[in-house]
Amino acid sequence: MKRIVFLTPADARYGFSLAGVTQLTLEPEEVDRALGEMVQQPETGVVVIDERLVPAIPEKKLQEIEKRWPGLVIVLPAPEKPEIEIEDYALRLVRRAIGYQVRLNL
Repeated sequence: MKRIVFLTPADARYGFSLAGVTQLTLEPEEVDRALGEMVQQPETGVVVIDERLVPAIPEKKLQEIEKRWPGLVIVLPAPEKPEIEIEDYALRLVRRAIGYQVRLNL
């Protein structure tokens, strides 16, 4: 059976390894070499790369791997930290007074 390998930055250290898959936590300068090593191993079938690491890999190399390697390379969207919305005091007063939510875009 082929294995799935996740290449992630250090802040995602425990996410995928807890699920029992192979996870390598890398710095951006290490990603290009690690990807090359993973596609050379016959037991690797899928390589999932965190999108924050993709800029460190030459575009030409990614295209070559997709053409020649029988496995699959997937780019995983980076987790987004939701912005905390702080309601303005004035907006709360207006909402309470007129009964509607007001959104101001400046």
